[in-house]
This record gives sequence, structure tokens and C-alpha cells, in this order.
Amino acid sequence: MVFSSLTFLFAFLPVALIGYYLFPKKIRIGWLLLVSLVFYAWGEPIYVLLMIASILVNWLFGLGMARFERQKKLFLILSVGINLLLLGVFKYAGLVWDTVRRLLPIAAAEHSLSIRLPIGISFFTFQIMSYCIDVYRGKANVQKNPILFGAYVTMFPQLIAGPIVRYVDIEAQLMRPDCSAEHFADGIRRFVVGLSKKVLLANAMGTLWAQFSASPSENGVIGAWVGLLAFTFQIYFDFSGYSDMAIGLGRMLGFRFLENFDYPYIAESVTDFWRRWHISLSTWFREYVYIPLGGNRKGTGRQIFNLLAVWTLTGLWHGASWNFLVWGLYFGVLLILEKFVWQSVLQKAPRFLRHLYAMLAVMLGWCIFAFPDFSEMLAYLGSLFGVGGAGAISETAAAWSLGYLPWLLLCAIFSLPLGKYFLDRFRDRRWLPAVQTVGAAVLFLLCLAALASQSYNPFIYFRF
Repeated sequence: MVFSSLTFLFAFLPVALIGYYLFPKKIRIGWLLLVSLVFYAWGEPIYVLLMIASILVNWLFGLGMARFERQKKLFLILSVGINLLLLGVFKYAGLVWDTVRRLLPIAAAEHSLSIRLPIGISFFTFQIMSYCIDVYRGKANVQKNPILFGAYVTMFPQLIAGPIVRYVDIEAQLMRPDCSAEHFADGIRRFVVGLSKKVLLANAMGTLWAQFSASPSENGVIGAWVGLLAFTFQIYFDFSGYSDMAIGLGRMLGFRFLENFDYPYIAESVTDFWRRWHISLSTWFREYVYIPLGGNRKGTGRQIFNLLAVWTLTGLWHGASWNFLVWGLYFGVLLILEKFVWQSVLQKAPRFLRHLYAMLAVMLGWCIFAFPDFSEMLAYLGSLFGVGGAGAISETAAAWSLGYLPWLLLCAIFSLPLGKYFLDRFRDRRWLPAVQTVGAAVLFLLCLAALASQSYNPFIYFRF
């Protein structure tokens, strides 16, 4: 596993930051590369060699594209091909093998194929591919320094679970990171906000979801919806919490990463939701898949095909399980219907109905996402609509729901842009930095108290 939370907070992070600011500027990025490799090697001692090899190979491909114009396309094909091959072998070989075993049992071996997935391989592979594609397109300058390129790929704040940082967005920052005290203090506050989302909200919702998902037939209809609401909050505060922590750590190191979430649960359509959720992934697929396929420039039929292709890949990107493919196609179909069938109806509907529709669609999608086993998935979907004769809510489900009601209400409040509104309203007040600092200190102490009593609870997106 990666560092435990307390080891990261009180051992690794202080050493990384102290060294980063004590060393001369010329070797600062080299130190960042070293500590990032140590960070990854702590959890993946073997696969760190794979990462180093991938960095070197793709760095050489970038140099080749810059130097040999006539072979430029060949270098791009080799780069993309090798990266996709690595991703395919480590992430999808087991799924393909198990599927073949089921379809062709006479030709299959007795045992399933098990390959341990390198942590964060989907994230750093997409970052490397974006660099090579942008160099080929002429949108990014080739990086001749392997240390700088390696630091870009391995930067520990976002290495494990994103956001996916495109090279063009931080190219200048790699040469001149903004290491001001103001930037550092802003990073600390953002990091604490992310840590609080994970430790104080997501983990509580995870406990509630584990209780309800274990026995869907015993929850009742209301209990099933409360459980699904808990997972809806858990995955948001878990993943947006990690993104906030990554953005905060990046600012502490002098880098400004783009935002990855924009209050997705205030969306008024599925289209709006995906403009706000995991923005870096949506941007990646738009720039490197949807637009190259033709986007919306080649007619309605081709646009529908392009959308289905993107959402098939989006689903599979999330994991080597068929439920992720179904999840991706589910959203792909909804997006197509919104664009070509009921867009005008949505626009005319009252705002609260648009929001209700979007949240119901998203929550049903999370039910598909949560269950790799289709029988369990269908059982839970059935419990949402009273299939099997379940009552409104069982005594056990009611007790759990009431016990976690304060956390559910807090999650609902903090999924709204109230904090953003407060900061915008009082941005020019002199007392605001002091309030932010005190608030961050209180939240950090609460997180430490919670971490001391919680068992190891990794981020959901670590497995992707």
C-alpha cells in the first residue's frame, strides 16, 4: 500500500517540502522527482521500474519527433501503441482472459489470470500520452531535460489519482514554479479542505454505504435510496477530496493545477454534470479522442458514433469490469438523448425538475458503477423500486439512517457552492485570511482525531 495517512503527513511530506525549499533552485525539480519516485516505490517497489522505463522511452520518443520530422508520425504511433499496450496488459488482460474462459471453456485454463494493477497507471499513462500527442501536434515544446519530464510524470501530489495534468498546462511552471509564501499558505488551506472531505465526510458515508449495500433486500425502498445517496456523497467527497489535496500540494510546491470538480451535484442535466465532474478526464477524452474522431463536424450519425466511442472508453478507463462498460454506455446514451431528443423539453422544464432529473440519473449511474457483480447490481436496483415486495424502510435501515442524518445533511450542504459564495462575497475583507487559517487548523485537528480512530481507508480512485 502507499504511505499511511499519518506517515505521509508527519514523515514523508515534511521531508519532501523541507528538501524542496532548502535545496538550490537548480536541483529543486530533481529533488521533486526523487521524492515522487520514493512515494510511488513505497507502494509499488517493482512497478516503479516500469514507470521509470516508461518515462525514458516516451522522453526519447518526444526527442525523436522533434529531431526527425519525416519519422514524426512513426514515433507517435510507437509511443501511443506502447502506452496502450502496457495499460491493456496490466489493466485488462485479466478481464479478457476471464471472458474467453466463460465463452470458450474447452480452450481455457483452469485458473483465472491475475496481474496486480500498478497504482495510478491510468492517470500517469494518460499524462504521458497527452505530452507525446501535443508534441506531435506542435502544441507543446519537446522537453529535452529528462529530469523535468520525469518530474512532470511522477509529481507525487497527483500521481496516484489525478487530476490528469496536461504538459502544456504546466510547461512554464516546471521551469519557474511560484514558490511564494502566499501560494504556499493557499496550498495548505486547500489541502486541509480536501483531507477533511475524505476523512470527515467520505469515510462516514462509506461506512453507511457498506451497511446498506451488504443486504439490499432488507433495507426497504427508502433505505435503499438512503444507501445510494450515501454512496453518491462518498464517491464525490472521496474523489474531489483527493483532487483538492493534490491541487493544494501542487500549490505548496509552486504549481497551479487546473480544477477537477465544479460542484457537480448542482447540475441541471447529465450534460451539465459531466462538465463539472472529473473535468481533467472529460477534457482529455474531448481533446484526444472525440475531436480527432471528427467531433460534431461530420454529421449527426458520426457524432453519435463518436459519443458512444468516447463513453465506451470512459467506462473501460475506470476499471476492468463489465459494469464500468455498462456505466459508460448508460451515460453515453443519456447524453445523446439530451442532445438530440429531449433537449428542448429540459430547457423548458422548471429548474428544480431539471435538477431532480439530473440527480436521479446520476444516482442510478452510481448504482451501476458500485457493483461489479451484475446480480448484486440488479438486486440493489430492484430494491430502489420495491421489487421483491420490500417495505418502505426496515427498522435497522431507519436506525442507521437517523444515526447518520447529521453527516448526510453536512454532505448535502458542502456539495453546494456556499463556501465559494462566502469567499467571493468577503474576498476583500482583512479578517478573511485569519478566519480561513483558524478554520483550517480546526479542521486539521478534527482530521487527526478521526485518523487516529479509523482503519486504513484508501481513496476509491486508487484502483483506477
